[in-house]
Amino acid sequence: MFNRTHLASAVLFALSCNAAIAQTAPSDTSNDAGNQSDDIEVIEVSGVRASLSKAINIKRNNVQIVDAIVAEDIGKFPDNNVVEALQRVTGVQVTDRGAGEVNTVTIRGLNDVTTTVNGRNVFTASGRMVALADIPAALLRNVSVYKTRSASQIGSGIAGQIDVETQRPFNFDDKTFVFAGRAVHQEQADKTDPQISMLASDRWDLGDNGEFGALLNVAYTRTNFRDQSITAGAMVPFTSSSPTGAMLGGAEYGPLQRIFPAECSPECWSPGLDAGLSFAPGSTLNLNGTDAEYYLSRDAIFASDFTGKRERPAVNLSLQWAPDSDSTYTFEAFYNGYEQESFNSLFFQFVDWWGNVDPNDPVTLIDGTNIVQSRYVNDAFNFTSGDVSKAKTDTYLFALGGDWQVTDFLSLKSEIYYQKSEYTTEFFALRGTTVQPRVFMNVNDGSGIPSLEYPETDPADASLYSVGEAYDNASASEGDAITWTVDGEYFLENDIFTKVSFGSFIDRRTAKEGAYDYVGSAVGGLLTDYDENLQYTNSNFFDGNANFPSSWVAANGYYAFNNREQYRELAGLPANPEIFYNFDIEETTISLYGQVDFNTEVAGRVLDGQFGLRYEMNDADMTFFTEDTSLPPQSFAERSDNTLLPSLVLRYELAEDLMLRAAYTETIRRPEMSQLNSYVRYFPDVTDIGYGTATGGNPNLKPVESTNIDFSLEWYFAPESSLYATYFTRDIEGFVYDSVVAQDYQGPTDDEPYTYIVSLPDNTSNGKLDGWEFGAIYFPDYLPGLLDGLGVQASYTLLDSSQDIPIFDRETGELNGYSNQPIFGVSDSSYSGVLVYDNNELSMRLSYVWRDDFLNNYEARLFANPLGVYRKPERSMDFQLTYNVTENLTLTFDATNLTEEIYQSYYQYPDTHNFGSSLYSRTFALGARFKI
Repeated sequence: MFNRTHLASAVLFALSCNAAIAQTAPSDTSNDAGNQSDDIEVIEVSGVRASLSKAINIKRNNVQIVDAIVAEDIGKFPDNNVVEALQRVTGVQVTDRGAGEVNTVTIRGLNDVTTTVNGRNVFTASGRMVALADIPAALLRNVSVYKTRSASQIGSGIAGQIDVETQRPFNFDDKTFVFAGRAVHQEQADKTDPQISMLASDRWDLGDNGEFGALLNVAYTRTNFRDQSITAGAMVPFTSSSPTGAMLGGAEYGPLQRIFPAECSPECWSPGLDAGLSFAPGSTLNLNGTDAEYYLSRDAIFASDFTGKRERPAVNLSLQWAPDSDSTYTFEAFYNGYEQESFNSLFFQFVDWWGNVDPNDPVTLIDGTNIVQSRYVNDAFNFTSGDVSKAKTDTYLFALGGDWQVTDFLSLKSEIYYQKSEYTTEFFALRGTTVQPRVFMNVNDGSGIPSLEYPETDPADASLYSVGEAYDNASASEGDAITWTVDGEYFLENDIFTKVSFGSFIDRRTAKEGAYDYVGSAVGGLLTDYDENLQYTNSNFFDGNANFPSSWVAANGYYAFNNREQYRELAGLPANPEIFYNFDIEETTISLYGQVDFNTEVAGRVLDGQFGLRYEMNDADMTFFTEDTSLPPQSFAERSDNTLLPSLVLRYELAEDLMLRAAYTETIRRPEMSQLNSYVRYFPDVTDIGYGTATGGNPNLKPVESTNIDFSLEWYFAPESSLYATYFTRDIEGFVYDSVVAQDYQGPTDDEPYTYIVSLPDNTSNGKLDGWEFGAIYFPDYLPGLLDGLGVQASYTLLDSSQDIPIFDRETGELNGYSNQPIFGVSDSSYSGVLVYDNNELSMRLSYVWRDDFLNNYEARLFANPLGVYRKPERSMDFQLTYNVTENLTLTFDATNLTEEIYQSYYQYPDTHNFGSSLYSRTFALGARFKI
């Protein structure tokens, strides 16, 4: 990476590109994000096969290493949403399935993906990225996944860039109208929801004034969902069933008594070890001078029954005017909305109480370990919670631009666009609390799912539960930006250099965030003392896949939310809480780039490519606010970074249909706005774990920098078939990772100073990623009759990653060293296989995707389990069918998650340290699309 001293060379490079003079304009076969649609062969057919054929053309014709998904027909993207479609792209994995959809995209295991819409940098609220799931699939023409980057593209996104291209009126020769509707059934929620879209486009000959086109595209989706999960809590040490002889405060430790670190001097045990405490049979701890055998068991087992409804409206208006053959003007307006209302019925059972232990109760250990698999717990605290959340997003974008063919050799385009995005949340919850006289727990019944049994009580009995604490919070974030871009191309008459590209990007954006967060006292009284509408009992929990209560009673979150003024008063909460904004940031980014395309021959074969430089200057003025009266009410800070990003891509035609690519690129990721706030926010202990938590930011964070090398070999052995392999490496510096330190602090709800675990981010981690990608699309041209149209699409990715994880002293916050782990979110291997059939009116696709287990996150260094939380291998099988009844009418059937997978996680050791299990819904959809 380069710094500010290279600004002069970058400016001179761009100016020299602009000043170049030539006599003729040779044909150009290269593409980038800005001119991709101009040079790609147009294939005027629809269906799965045509969609894959267009994707092959995009990949082949682009100088960069790129994969694409193309709409099968107008208004028909191949999946429920963009994220689901991307999981079949080589090197792309998806995760965080939930709430009726897949939410997160990673490219080669990295989640820092920059998303652009028609080449424009877009975002949601105060963040730097936009949620792809918020963009309705019905609005899309194609989606391109860039794994390398040209100088003309935005430099952010160390994982890659996803460019979403929408429809425009000049894409169509004639008047076009499309209406599509689908009914999607969510099996777990037992609800059927609409997905509706409409596209209307036309173009008019204005005579001497050229041609005008207008397009309106609207979409609406509604999703009812139900997600269910059961989780075994953190591991902590307990004394064994036998007497220990160890003393605590003049009394002997009892059987199965939880051992807290601070009960000994020095500590009885060290929490937060990378591999956790030893789980070998007979392991001991020194308890105040006595070596005593210990068991490892869980502090709690809990479950979530999460239901809700989500709506996404979207509108896209595109107007184009071409006054002559050398210029086109485009105006576009977008609106994306998101609104979700959800209810989480939470069941939380502590299983760490050692009082009233019956010596005759059996305790079973997992074979070959000291880990408790099953036992009875008496007088165990249990709470339920009815939580309602409401979230809403409104995002607007307006753009006006033009393209001009200035001379035979020079073309220019420029655009100015403004976007504004707001995101708000509201949350209210009431607890129900009780003490269960007797609980039987089994942390792993053989399938990795914990179980709970209640021999003396029924968790669905409302008379058992008192009304506990109330929780009231909300947040608001917003951002806006105005952006101006200028891009130019100048064709050269030269034996080697064919084109010079140059441009600028100027962006001024603001971002602010605020929140309030209050915890009330116990409301008091039994649940049955209140209006019966306050009671909610779920049913058929986990669909019979677990030995767990199939129902329990909790506060009806919707009723509590709608009557929260009453419960705020009873819990001693503020009657009219207001959002307190904690930061306000204004950021300016200026980028300049120059790029040269070249074309020559080596050994009688074509060698071409691009070399470019992009210089990015970023400055931010930041104001931070705090409600802590012991601190100044506001503080100010500035930050800046200046980076020169070189890029070089080579293509060599080894044979007529065999291509070798090589690329060297550098990319960055700037810190999130929310990571810059210097003030610390404290969150009280709400689950009685013995400490609160606190988070803050760091205004001195630097961009994460990545140096990238790619080699690709591609064989296009038939018009609709290809085979390719790619090797790549990413050397990443400055990953942001949180330091951790214990701090005594007296918050507004604390009677005295209380221990808080404070996390603060810094650029304290580096990483390395390399791997291989293999992909193939094949449609045999020799199959007879009904078998004609059968094909396959397959991909396989191998990754090897490492990341230095800093280890901090919990008492002092000092950096003690590093441990080396895989990069979070990276699976060692993943693959997808798609069986395709496309013959005349009928198209079908059966797809299966699988990814290996991966390190998802590190838990706080507070417990005895290993720090790493891993996800078990994830898989999904989907099916799509399309039948063209007539030229204008198409019927569709789609199904997702056909095998109804249970997604699971574990602490480092999958056979003995199970963690969470989640059940997500299958979906089935019937649809029709009418086109004229």
